[in-house]
Order: sequence, then C-alpha cells, then structure tokens
Amino acid sequence: MEDFRSPDDLFKSEAEKIKKVGKEYGKFAPLAILVLVGVMLFQGAVYSIGPDEVGVVQRFGKFVRSTEPGLHVKLPFGIDKVTPVKVKKIFKEEFGFRTATAGVRSVYATRNFNDESLMLTGDMNILDVRWIVQFRVNDPVKLLFETKNPVGNVRDLSEVIMRRLCGDYTVDETLTTKREEIAAKAQLELQKLLDKYETGISVVTVKLLDVNPPEKVKPAFNEVNEAKQERERMINEAWEAFNKAVPRAKGEALRTVSIAEGYRLEKVNSSKGEAERFLATWEEYKKAPEITKKRLYLETMSRVLPKAKNKFIVDPQQSSILQMLKLDGEGGAQ
Repeated sequence: MEDFRSPDDLFKSEAEKIKKVGKEYGKFAPLAILVLVGVMLFQGAVYSIGPDEVGVVQRFGKFVRSTEPGLHVKLPFGIDKVTPVKVKKIFKEEFGFRTATAGVRSVYATRNFNDESLMLTGDMNILDVRWIVQFRVNDPVKLLFETKNPVGNVRDLSEVIMRRLCGDYTVDETLTTKREEIAAKAQLELQKLLDKYETGISVVTVKLLDVNPPEKVKPAFNEVNEAKQERERMINEAWEAFNKAVPRAKGEALRTVSIAEGYRLEKVNSSKGEAERFLATWEEYKKAPEITKKRLYLETMSRVLPKAKNKFIVDPQQSSILQMLKLDGEGGAQ
C-alpha cells in the first residue's frame, strides 16, 4: 500500500535534508570564502601588457612607474590603476577626406571636408589640399598627464601649419615643384610644436596626397594652365630658333674673319715679297745700271706683248701712227 503524506510532512522532510547537508558541508565554507577572496585578489593584482604597449601605473591617481610588456603585479582594490599605451603602433590622421573602408581598393567618405582642406596660397588663389599625418607615442606619461586631447592637438596644429605654409608659396609651386618641400617643413614645424606642448607624440611623416583647385574653378584653372603651356611652348620654340640662328651667325662671322685674315696675310706677304724683290733689283741696278735697265725692259715687254691684240712699230720721228707690219695673225704687213 502507498504511503500518502501531507504537504507539511513533505516540507519538513526536505528541510531536515537541507540541514543535514549544511552540517556536512558547512565546515568547508571558510575555505571557499578564502578561495573566492584569493581569486578576486589575483584578478585585481595581476595584469598583462601587450608586446606593443607600455603600462603606466598610477597609485591613488599619481604616476609611480612604467612597465614593459608581460605579466606584472599591482595593488588591488583600485589602489593601483594601470593604463596600457600603444607605443609601437603608427596612428594616422586624414585631412580633407576620410577613409570609410581600407583595403586593396579603399572606400572614402562621400561628403566633402572643405572646412579643413581649402587653402589660400601666397598669390591669393584657392587650393583643395588633402594630406595625412602619421605619428606614434614616444612618451606615454606626457601623453596621459600633459595633454587632455592629443589627437585633437595633432589635428589642430597640423591644420594651422599647413595653412601657413601654403600661404608662403604660389599656386604653381604648391601644385608642382614645392609639394615635397611643404610636406617636409610641415613635419619639422609640427614636431617642434608638439615637443613644446609636451604631448609625448613623435611625428613619423606628413605627406601631401592630392592638391587640386576647387571643383567650381577647375575649368577656368585648366584654361589658365593651357595658356601657360602654350606660352611655354612658344618660348621654347623661340629659344630653339635662337639656338639655331646664333651658332650659324657665329660660324659665318668666324668664316668671314678667317677669310679676311687669310687675305691680310696674303697681301702682307705679297707686299713684303715685292719690297724685297724691288730692293734686290735696286741693288743690281746700282751695280750695272744699263744692263739692269735693259733686262727690266725686256722682262716687261715679254709680259706685256703676249697680252696685246694689235702690235705696232712706231718711228720716234713720225708724227702719226703708221701700221707697218701685221704681227698678230698669220704674219705679213698690214
């Protein structure tokens, strides 16, 4: 026959069982409490610093030490507070654009950032300048205690420096030849200001990614560039013609000078020869005047007669010309 009991009997029975179990395991309660406290102490006293981090330990809010990567022990219950700071990671801030998704083909935010990218150049032109600043933490203590908003400081200082530098150059220099120089100067000046304000940040690089005129003035800007290129082309063509004409003219001048110099030397040498020949003849004439006179006469006639077309023999006593002989042709008298 089944044993039927009332609900009160059932509750009393279960209560007795619980009391019995409590008496059996109650002696382990202090140990369990100690174990629980030990786990809490262990969790609060042991901490880990990553391989690219430095731990900054504060005791009641005051800095006491820095710890290197690995496991370390601190005072629990909020006495010591540890803040890990990544000191090997390179951080990047973008100006004039934002990267929505990075990858092989990065996706950029569609809205514009003209409030930080539009710059006024030294010749009063407007440019859309987009650049990046890469930096890392070189002093975690200064980063945590000397500045309230380090990233905001980097952004504000970078923008101020870039605006000032763009104002020191013309639009053509900023677009082409001086981009690297502007970036290098911006990096140096940004580092000086960050060091002055003790931010604990080291600038890795400042790089101009894109420099263009604003969209609204691009057509006019392109027309100006085309006109400048046309002017440069015409100047280059003029220099090319100049470089061809000038050497040719110099060559002609040198040739003319050389011809004149040769002619001068020829005339001088000929004159010297004639003078020497005359002096030699004069010396011979002084020695034998009659013989020399006849020789000169005969030499002169031997040169003159072959060139004469008509030849005449004239009597010194005759008052008029009388042709006596035909000597220039087949012979015989005329």
